[in-house]
Amino acid sequence: MSEFLLELHSEEIPARMQAKAAADLKKIVSDRLKEAGLAFTDARSFVTPRRLALVIDGLPEKQPDVSEEKKGPKVGAHEKALEGFMKANSLTSIDQAEVRETPKGSFYFVVSEIKGRETAEVLAEIVTETIKAFPWPKSMKWSRNSFRWVRPLHSILAIFKGETLDGSFDFGNQTLSFGNQTRGHRFLAPDWFEVKNLDDYLHKLRLAKVLVDQIERRDLIETQAKALCAAEGLTLKDDQGLLGEVTGLVEWPVVLIGRIADRFMSVPHEVLSTSMKEHQKYFSVLDKEGNLANRFVFAANTEAVDEGKTIVAGNERVLASRLSDAEFFWEQDKKEKLETRVAALETIVFQAKLGTVANKMGRVSVLASDIAEEIGCNARLARRAAELAKADLTTGMVYEFPELQGIMGRYYALHDGESPLVAEAIADHYSPLGPSDRCPSAPISVSVALADKIDTLVGFFGINELPTGSKDPFALRRAALSIIRLITENELQLSLRKAFSDSYASYTDQVTQGEQETTAALMSFVEDRLKVALKDKGVRHDLITAVFALGDEDDLVRLLSRVDALAELLDTDNGANLLAAYRRASNIVRIEEKKDKTIYDGTVDIALLQQPEETALHEALDAASKEATKALDKDKFKEAMTALAGLRAHMDAFFEKVTVNDDDPSLRKNRLGLLSRVGVILGQVADFSRIEG
Repeated sequence: MSEFLLELHSEEIPARMQAKAAADLKKIVSDRLKEAGLAFTDARSFVTPRRLALVIDGLPEKQPDVSEEKKGPKVGAHEKALEGFMKANSLTSIDQAEVRETPKGSFYFVVSEIKGRETAEVLAEIVTETIKAFPWPKSMKWSRNSFRWVRPLHSILAIFKGETLDGSFDFGNQTLSFGNQTRGHRFLAPDWFEVKNLDDYLHKLRLAKVLVDQIERRDLIETQAKALCAAEGLTLKDDQGLLGEVTGLVEWPVVLIGRIADRFMSVPHEVLSTSMKEHQKYFSVLDKEGNLANRFVFAANTEAVDEGKTIVAGNERVLASRLSDAEFFWEQDKKEKLETRVAALETIVFQAKLGTVANKMGRVSVLASDIAEEIGCNARLARRAAELAKADLTTGMVYEFPELQGIMGRYYALHDGESPLVAEAIADHYSPLGPSDRCPSAPISVSVALADKIDTLVGFFGINELPTGSKDPFALRRAALSIIRLITENELQLSLRKAFSDSYASYTDQVTQGEQETTAALMSFVEDRLKVALKDKGVRHDLITAVFALGDEDDLVRLLSRVDALAELLDTDNGANLLAAYRRASNIVRIEEKKDKTIYDGTVDIALLQQPEETALHEALDAASKEATKALDKDKFKEAMTALAGLRAHMDAFFEKVTVNDDDPSLRKNRLGLLSRVGVILGQVADFSRIEG
């Protein structure tokens, strides 16, 4: 068994493309090897800013020999059919074919023995095919070549069993032969050198100041960065996304720590962190209290002499220039109050059919006030926060750093003397942005965040712009999940249907769908998102459907309490047997309704209850209904479920002793009505017909 080593050496590959490129290289080559019948034991890919590499272990020296069997025409078939079969299989006589008996008669067969090709020959073809088929999200041409690649490709190292593959790649105006050479770090060791195998490749590149393994580079950067911070009693701010990006920018990382000039520390720390990250790819550092320290960490892609002082000084100068711009925006933006910026939102389009951002926030301010009243917080402050929530979109700082929207609004609001509750709501109204994002808990913040997201959902559903399949350009699924989190995590007793209706009323002639149609579609959408949100928590989707199917439950906190109580009931023997008995009853009723072409609505004539078991069931149903109703009125869902669980024994006795389809039509009808009543009573807490399993 032998090793295959491939390296595609190019100009700098964008960091954001590297991880997928390494995975794609491994998959494409592995798939083609399998198609060629070449088994292997292991495949590993590597990536640096300037190279993609792959090693395949355990390859055979040649493909296995295979037998290929082809079925021909039937014996005695037309001469033309026989001639075609012979020509297709290079036969000079039909006697060269084998005759076999099949269930459909005698047929000609040809068995060809195909000799396996040398693996080196197959690999050379696979390398060429892989380069041609590589799925870069963006690519370019260079020189006068017609071929496209992510960046100009300099060399193709292709070695099998220590020998260079015989092959080349045609770029259209240039041909690049496969070789056994690579080169080291662009500045520290740029000379070409030969390699024999993976171990030789990794060792010589390390000597040439290149760490090929991206995981090793990532770990090295993180370890060195944390050590530098710890030496000063500080901690590195966790940012795995930035760590991954920096890993893709360096081949020989040398981590250093610099200082932020004191004059910039009065600028909001989020601005400093964002500027350092987005413009310079620097890591932020925190002090013991978790606040931004006046330090930054970065990875240089070169050897550091003089303990890195010159490199650090240069980076400090560059950072000072960047932060001077941020400081300028900060000082300029503070000269104009947020409330005076609201009018400028008329120039920003929210959505072509739904108007401007100013139109949206006019609607949101009304809805936020209504929600605040419903959940018992200051409606005036909620309205004020909504009016100012997006005013920072017109500031220079947010124009430069869009990811700071809301955050800068908070700073400017505090500077203007607005209530801290208003300022906090401005910062929080975009949240939560995802399942791991912090969910606001301050009532005013929750009111504005809910109103903003509800307005978005109602607007887009009102113009029938809905998510389709995997496409959700307006992030409506995320908005729905955020609404669910805001309500459930804060345990808000809120009528969601009413909130949708109130929001709809704020739209004038923009929406084209009717209110009932829009609200119904939104409730169904929220139900689907709720199932997704609770799936990881082990909550059964069918139980959510069973409770939603009641149609009158739109308080998510109460709904989930019902679901929890229903799940608890079904986990007991009584609950499981009650569900089985319900299904038996509903199946009987459904069959008889179809046969009789009528509906049994649960009406029971007490005078026709003859057997003790049917009388007992009727009385138990009445008692359970009263107990369940009383418990439901107090939102005591577990008590309601307990009341229903007591029906199990009476239903078992009924089915054991009572004949439903009695010869007496009146008794039969009454007993079917009694069984139908079971579904009516259980339907007070959930639609049991929606429960699976």
